[in-house]
Amino acid sequence: METVAVFGAYGHTGRFVVAELIERGHVPLLVGRDPDKLQAVARPGLETRQASADDPASLDRALKGAAAVINTAGPFATTGAPLIEAALRAGIPYVDVAAEIEANVDTFAHFTERAQAAGAVIVPAMAFYGGLGDLLVTAAMGDWTSADEVHVAYGLSSWHPTAGTLAAGAVSGRRRGGRRVRFTGGRLDYHDDALPTLEWTFPAPLGPQKVIGEFTMADVVTVPSHLAVPEVRTYMAAQAAADLSAPGAQAPAATDERGRSAQTFVVDVLVRSGGEERRIAASGQDIYAISAPLSVEAVERVLTGRTRTTGVASAGAIFDAPDFLRALSPHLTLHTDR
Repeated sequence: METVAVFGAYGHTGRFVVAELIERGHVPLLVGRDPDKLQAVARPGLETRQASADDPASLDRALKGAAAVINTAGPFATTGAPLIEAALRAGIPYVDVAAEIEANVDTFAHFTERAQAAGAVIVPAMAFYGGLGDLLVTAAMGDWTSADEVHVAYGLSSWHPTAGTLAAGAVSGRRRGGRRVRFTGGRLDYHDDALPTLEWTFPAPLGPQKVIGEFTMADVVTVPSHLAVPEVRTYMAAQAAADLSAPGAQAPAATDERGRSAQTFVVDVLVRSGGEERRIAASGQDIYAISAPLSVEAVERVLTGRTRTTGVASAGAIFDAPDFLRALSPHLTLHTDR
């Protein structure tokens, strides 16, 4: 039984992470900026600690006695670096669920050397966007050490964004000056091109769906961080993209005892090298809820030494990707006969 600090414990994803830790026999330490919101999620036997990203001393107090920290509080452009600094001071692993492309780039750029020198473990984007796609791509690659192209298509039945998603998107938009981003020629490319509408054939029963091409997600950071692939392209179901950008978009509504929404998803991965193709897909329910087993499984593996490296590392680099995906079988269905 380990004590794991959850920064943003009262947030939408944070609550799923707290529940997952309890279910696995760990003791979550509830940490957040707002004392009233912390009190609202307090429960017997669990400690709450107020801390904010702009107060290093409060973060040090909040992480005292924790074996690891999971950061679920965006925008990660604001919270990521201060929490990583605090984790390094505390000598504990750091995991976050950041989907913000630039925030993840910052984590690799600013902390790789320090984390390696300290033998520390920092795992960014350990969530539905970034982490899951990276695990699937790594598993699909198998014995390939490089590939020509990686394609990750997201077949979401809908996308009702949380307040955190909208806030993080606004921050990313400002950082890009309103431009779009893609990963091509081995680097991030900022552009003003219109995004094409294409058709992608997902595994049954979803089948052919209209998708928005170059709807770029965090996979363009995680995958190239450890795999030699010059082209990483991601796609989003057109209906989900429309939901996300709709005026007055509604937050997810709980429909089961776990608090999950009715949203379903398929993440379909295609890897090309020369004339060969390899494919794998995963399906499940609720993109926010699935980030909990992803991040908690990561913490468990780090704390039990089931890792391949130290420093700043994406999911596919630090973990055995096929084994990690199999461990998620209560939450994900893999489609390997693509």
